[in-house]
Amino acid sequence: MIGPSLTQSPCACRTQRVVLPGGEPTWTVLDGDHRVAEPAEQFLEYLRMLGRSPNTVKSYARALALWWEFLSVFELAWDAVVLEDLGRFLGWLRTGDSPALVSIERRQTRFSEGTIAVRLQAVCSFYRYQHFNGVDAASRLYERVFSGRSAYKPMLEHLARRHGHEHRVVRVTRRRPATPPTLTPEQVRRILDSCARWDERKRDWDGSVRDRLLWALLAETGMRLGEALAIKHSDWHTGLGDSPFVEVVPRDDHPHGLRVKNGGYRKIFVSDELDRLYGEYVWRLCDAGADEAVGGLDSWWVFVNLAREPRFAPLRAETIAWQVRRLRRRFPDQLPADFTPHWLRHTHATALLMSGIAEHVVSRRLGHADIQTTQNLYGWVSEDAEQRTVAQWQSLTGGWRAGESEGR
Repeated sequence: MIGPSLTQSPCACRTQRVVLPGGEPTWTVLDGDHRVAEPAEQFLEYLRMLGRSPNTVKSYARALALWWEFLSVFELAWDAVVLEDLGRFLGWLRTGDSPALVSIERRQTRFSEGTIAVRLQAVCSFYRYQHFNGVDAASRLYERVFSGRSAYKPMLEHLARRHGHEHRVVRVTRRRPATPPTLTPEQVRRILDSCARWDERKRDWDGSVRDRLLWALLAETGMRLGEALAIKHSDWHTGLGDSPFVEVVPRDDHPHGLRVKNGGYRKIFVSDELDRLYGEYVWRLCDAGADEAVGGLDSWWVFVNLAREPRFAPLRAETIAWQVRRLRRRFPDQLPADFTPHWLRHTHATALLMSGIAEHVVSRRLGHADIQTTQNLYGWVSEDAEQRTVAQWQSLTGGWRAGESEGR
């Protein structure tokens, strides 16, 4: 079953949403003749067989649709490209220039460098896959570096099980901010209170308890948005005299394709306050008849539609994106213009490290595959703490020198 197209290009190459027989959504690439681009579809099917999430497949499909459009514009065959064509592809992503377009004016960038890097990575992954399928063009796009040997070897050397470091010949450097963007405690409170506030006079919550619970969960646990939207009621373990916690469980049955990144399970302890807010939300769900509508809440998703149809269906990430845009418009002077839900993850990690929590503990709480990821992202927190220690030490030794001088 094929749904509405996602993107439409001048050469009619586009990504197309497809619903598999089991009901799971996925994406494919259509060429200029509105036919499935078979080489791209082979690679996307390979990703599906590896268990990649529909959102990951969609991202790769978007990149390959742009690549197929580029091939059409420059009249190139996908299995006859050379290294220079990849470089030309990067320039085309930046400017949109084509052989039929002549202009001496500098064109505005169509995509950010980060987006271009992601698209290039997807295209290179496609050719790496095709290389192992015997397509010769791929070996011209990759090389292998060996220490102590000649500078470059073809990628085919990988089959000989030699050791080395593989890299792409064409690269795009993505600039990362010196420090991940964070929100202040006041800004976090602003977001939470805009969702729902406790009214002492009415002794009840005023606003959307669901939305406050979601944003509070992101702020207190450092979960990724997709992980939070994918939790079920069975994953939330109320305290009942003990510490409440939430399980992040890898599963592939979310109707919107949300998955746990890195496929790792973890347990995240939460505060009693957040647990009470969850209990208030569950009570409201039951009062609205959600338990009867879905056949029991325990195996159902926590965050669901409450006002829109289909009622009690799992909440989409697009709904949260709409909330973010609304918050930006509502608080232009109080909230950063480009903040996203992921900022709460950075805020949580930074707060933990500044409070003295060990890096390996923070890494496990965030679900990083490697502690090096935590150190790369939040090393500045430890560095700042070390610099403060150095400043204190210098102040102390300065006093010693003054005493020595006075004694002479």
